[in-house]
Amino acid sequence: MADPDETVDVRSAFLAVAGTAREIVALTVVALHWKEPSALPEMTVGALVAHLARAVTNVERSLEAAEPAGEEPISGATYFAPVSSDLASGINVRVRATSAEEALVGHRAVVGQMDRALERLRARLEGEPEGRLVKARDEVLRLDDYLRTRIIELAVHTDDLCVSIGRETPPLPGVAVAIEALVEVAILRHGELAVLRALARRERDPDQVLRVI
Repeated sequence: MADPDETVDVRSAFLAVAGTAREIVALTVVALHWKEPSALPEMTVGALVAHLARAVTNVERSLEAAEPAGEEPISGATYFAPVSSDLASGINVRVRATSAEEALVGHRAVVGQMDRALERLRARLEGEPEGRLVKARDEVLRLDDYLRTRIIELAVHTDDLCVSIGRETPPLPGVAVAIEALVEVAILRHGELAVLRALARRERDPDQVLRVI
C-alpha cells in the first residue's frame, strides 16, 4: 500500500504537470499548426494535442465509472508495458485513429474539454481515498498507479508538442515520477541487471532497454 504522503505527491504531481501541459496546449501557435504534421509520425499537431488532453480527461472518465470490485489491480508498469514505438501495434493504431477523430472539433474545443476536466479533478482527487481502484483499457489499477502512467503521457507528449511547434520545452513538474515509472517498465520487460547495465555500462546495453516507448 502506498504511503499517504506519496499518494499526495503523485496526485499533486499529476495536477502540476497537467497544468503545465495545458499552458502549452492553449497557445495560439498550436491552433495555427493544428492540421500540420507533428513531431510524431502519422499524427498532426491537433491529433497530438487531442491525445495529450486524454491523459487528463480519461482520468475523470475512470473516476466517473463505478469502482471495480473483485479484481486484483495490476501495477502501473504492467499497464504501460504493452505500449511501444511500433507504429503498427494495435494500441498505437487505435491511439492515432481516436486522436485524429477527437481533433476534428478544433483547438478551442479540445482546450475547453481539458480545462473542464482539470478543474473538476483539482477538487476531486483530494477527496479520493487511498487505494481507490479504477478501470482503464479494461485493466484494474489503483488510482495513484494510473496517475503515474498519465504523468508519463503528459510529460512525454508536452515535450513532443513543444518540439512540434518549435518552442523550448518548459520545466515539467512530476518528471521524476515519469522517469521512475518508465524505469519500472524497463525492469519489468528486461530485468534489473539489464537496466543496471543500461544505466552504468552502455557497452553492455545493445538493446537500449531504457528506450521503453
